[in-house]
Amino acid sequence: MGEEFTFSNVRRVVQAIVNFLRTQYPGQELSLAIGYDTRFLSERFAEEAAALLSRNRIQVYLADRDCPSQALAYRIIRGRHAGGINFTASFNPPEFNGLKFNVASGAPALPEITDQIEKEVEKISPETVAPHYYPDRSYIHRVDLQKDYLEFLQNKIDFAAIKKSEIRIGIDLLFGTSREYLDEILEENGVPIEVIHGYIDPYFGGISPSCTETNLAELKRLVRERDCALGLATDADGDRFGVVNEKGQVVIPNYILALILEYLLAVKGWRGGVARSVTTTHLIDRIARHYDVPLYRTPVGFKYMADLFLQNKIIFGGEESACLAVRDHLPEKDGIFAGLLVAEMVAVCGLSLSQLLQQLFKKYGLMVGVQQNIKLTPDRARKLEALIKNPPGRLGKRVVQSVETMDGLKLDFDDDRWLILRFSGTEPLIRCYAEAGDEKEARALLRAGLELL
Repeated sequence: MGEEFTFSNVRRVVQAIVNFLRTQYPGQELSLAIGYDTRFLSERFAEEAAALLSRNRIQVYLADRDCPSQALAYRIIRGRHAGGINFTASFNPPEFNGLKFNVASGAPALPEITDQIEKEVEKISPETVAPHYYPDRSYIHRVDLQKDYLEFLQNKIDFAAIKKSEIRIGIDLLFGTSREYLDEILEENGVPIEVIHGYIDPYFGGISPSCTETNLAELKRLVRERDCALGLATDADGDRFGVVNEKGQVVIPNYILALILEYLLAVKGWRGGVARSVTTTHLIDRIARHYDVPLYRTPVGFKYMADLFLQNKIIFGGEESACLAVRDHLPEKDGIFAGLLVAEMVAVCGLSLSQLLQQLFKKYGLMVGVQQNIKLTPDRARKLEALIKNPPGRLGKRVVQSVETMDGLKLDFDDDRWLILRFSGTEPLIRCYAEAGDEKEARALLRAGLELL
């Protein structure tokens, strides 16, 4: 913030969105929803966007407080808006901010849309952007997103089963937008909870508001000290989840996604397509093969999964970065829903998270993933681009069984082992992932992959 993310640039991008929408809805009266997170100046950026939209004679439905990204997505769908603008940098450090655009379906905009918006931005000179717009209040409406979203969520989760199980749940809201959402819906349904960090702090307690092992240290301690059956957390804008088991140990998102998929197929009896991103665990593949359901693979980015969701091709989609989509819910990431679904799973199955994970590994085998980021240099960029064009047939003694190049270079080996090298879409890094049946082999794969660069 203050360098690239400025009020002037916000006005440029919002006007570009308006110009783009005018081409998509010629001659029609437009309405947009606006949300924001708990970061410094997020609400001011949202108000500035509302003012500009009002001067463009667009009806604006502005959240009356900070809100989770998925609550905004639901408002877009329910209000039949042309789209929504959300001011958030998600799980990134407090000094960052960002602007996200969701289309009329509630889903994140795909590249073919954001590319067009970027072209509109280029047409708008910084010198031509007015320093400030006074709002036309007749076009701006403050709306309560919490009430509608929680009512929508109420019928998606078996709260009666959670209450009957008498489990106690630890909640870490990480100073973000899920406060009075995740905690409130559990309290309203009579579920005992212990809550930490349920207030606004634009600096997020001095950490990045992401559900990492380090950041969830206090939740781990809370679960142990208050005898909780599990701990649930969400990031700054509520769209990603974090889960702690009954022992106070963080359970990685890959394992949570596999547990949820097994629960949906084995216990709920769902059937239909399943999707995962190229960097997500192949436990998903094993489960899909076991139940003979179609498997879809996507590049990194939830927007690609949302597209499959909207085409009714999948009942489940997951990304290793703690993103989840399921049938009959929303085409947007939802960390609140994901956490509640984990609570339902524990309650309905009558087993702890540790026991459920033991069952999963006994049925499908253990998979261990490792990751390392390396700095992007011109030489490494050239090497990776060359590898993508001419993939190797072997990696040491390992024979490559298949190659995927939809997002970097992915080499698949036997026993669901794999390696991927890909350009980060947000930082000057190359992200390297590997997965195998044990950590030793996974790290050996990772080292062999890094040697290619």
